[in-house]
Amino acid sequence: MMTPIDTQQSLLAQFADLKQIASNEVIAPSAVQDSSFSSDFTHVIRGINAEQNAASELMAAVDAGRSDDLVGAMVASQKASLSFEMLLQMRNKVMNGIDDIMRMSL
Repeated sequence: MMTPIDTQQSLLAQFADLKQIASNEVIAPSAVQDSSFSSDFTHVIRGINAEQNAASELMAAVDAGRSDDLVGAMVASQKASLSFEMLLQMRNKVMNGIDDIMRMSL
């Protein structure tokens, strides 16, 4: 059985992986420990939003005939979609962890 601290550390490790994937950069372990959860979460959400906006702009350019890069637009769209799905799965994991903590007897 995992303790609340183990659960929190596991969630933070998963969140660090999500942040690394969303920003496409390597994160040092000390950088994850120094930042707060809410600022990391805000950073990831803004990154995913930027990916979705970029994908929308690429698709709009293809639709308007300003660009012939249909493949690039579709790849950007799929990347944004996968990032959003990963964010939803991370949110579900966090909510499940919170529910588990709330169900624990004191």
